[in-house]
Amino acid sequence: MMFSVPTIFLVIALNLLAIGIVWTFVARCYPKFPAATVWAVGCLMGAAGAAISLLRGTVDPLVPIILGNTLLTLMTWCAWFGLRMFYGQRVPWLLGVIGVVATNMVLAVVAIWYDAIAARVVIFSVGQSIPVALMLAEIANRGYDRRYGAKLAMSALSVVLLLYVARSAASLTDFGGTITLSEFNTVQGAILVMLVFAAMVGNFGFLLMAVDRLREDVAALALCDDLTGVANRRHLLKRLVDECALSHRTGVSFAILVMDLDEFKAINDSHGHGAGDECLRTFSRIVQGRLRTSDLLARIGGDEFCVVLPRTTVREASVVAGDLTTICSRTQIRWNGAAITLTASIGVAQWTPAVADTPEQIMAAADQALYDAKRHGKDRHALHGGEHVGDPVAASAPPRSPALAHLRSA
Repeated sequence: MMFSVPTIFLVIALNLLAIGIVWTFVARCYPKFPAATVWAVGCLMGAAGAAISLLRGTVDPLVPIILGNTLLTLMTWCAWFGLRMFYGQRVPWLLGVIGVVATNMVLAVVAIWYDAIAARVVIFSVGQSIPVALMLAEIANRGYDRRYGAKLAMSALSVVLLLYVARSAASLTDFGGTITLSEFNTVQGAILVMLVFAAMVGNFGFLLMAVDRLREDVAALALCDDLTGVANRRHLLKRLVDECALSHRTGVSFAILVMDLDEFKAINDSHGHGAGDECLRTFSRIVQGRLRTSDLLARIGGDEFCVVLPRTTVREASVVAGDLTTICSRTQIRWNGAAITLTASIGVAQWTPAVADTPEQIMAAADQALYDAKRHGKDRHALHGGEHVGDPVAASAPPRSPALAHLRSA
C-alpha cells in the first residue's frame, strides 16, 4: 500500500492552517501574550511549507525540497521560541537561524549531488528533532509546571521525537519498501499521519498552558490595584481572613497599619489629579520598600492603604509605623516645577481574641487609631487603645522581629 505524497501534505497544510488561525485569534485577543504570535507565525509558515511541498512532481524538485522544508523547519523552531517567551526566557534567535540554515544547506547538498531520498528524510528528521528536544527540556526544567497542559505537551513532544527516530530508521533500512517524490510506502505514510496527529495534540497542550497562564493573569489582576500595582481591598480581606485563622490556631498575633495621606484632597485641588496619582504611586513604592516579603501592602480606596504584618506585636508595628511616617515626610515629589511634600497618618492595631478577633474588628480598631492620629495633628501614628505618637517614641524600643531588624538596617 502506497500513500500519495500530495494527499499527506494537503492534510498537513490544512491542519497547520487551522491551528495557525486559532493562535492568530489568541494573539489578537491577548496582545500582551507574545508567545501566541510566534506560535501563530510558525504554524502559518508550516502550512505554507506543506503547501509548497504539494508541488512535488510539477515543479523543479529543489523548490519543494529546499523552500518547503525550510518553512517546515522554521515552524518547529518557532514553537520552541514561543515556549521560551511563554516561560519569560531570552529567545536565542541566532541559534534557530543557524539550525534552519544548517539543516537546509545539508538537504540542498544531498538533493543536488546525491539525490538520496532516504538521506534527506534522515537529515530533515534530525533537523526537526533538535527543537523538539529543546522544547521537551524546556518544559521538563519547569518542575513546578506539571498541570495538564504541560503534561499533554510533553507527552505529544515525546511521541513526535520517537516518530522522527522511527522514520529515520525505516528510511535507512528500507523498511516498508522504497519511497519516491510522489508516493510514500505504508510505514512512512503511517508515520507522517501519526506525526500530524501528535503535533496537533502538542499544540492543544500549548493552548491549555496558555489558558492556564491567562487565567492566572486574570486572577492576579482581580487582586491588584490598577494605579499602584499593590494588592487591592479584595486581596487584603482574603489575607486578613487567613491571618486571623492562623492566629486562632497558633496564638501568634499579627498587626495591621491603616494609613492615609494627609491633605490629599488639597494636593488634587492644587496640582491636579495627575499629581495625586503620582503621590499614591510614590507612597506605595516607599512603603513597599520598607516591608518584608511576607508583609502585604494594599490600597483599600482613595488615599487609604493597609499593611498586614504577620507575627508582629503592636509595639513592633509601632516602630514600623514610625519609620514609615519619618521616611514619608522626608520625601518630596516634583510635579510641574512644584515640590509636593508627603505626610501620612497611621493607625496601628493588633489581633487579640478579646478585642480584634475578626478581619472586620481589627480593621475597625486600626481605623479608630487612624482617626486618633488625625485628631492629634496628623503626620504621626497612633496605637489602638489611645496612645498617639508624634515623634517616634516607640522607635526607642529594641526591635524584636525580623521586620524591625530589616527596618533598622535599611
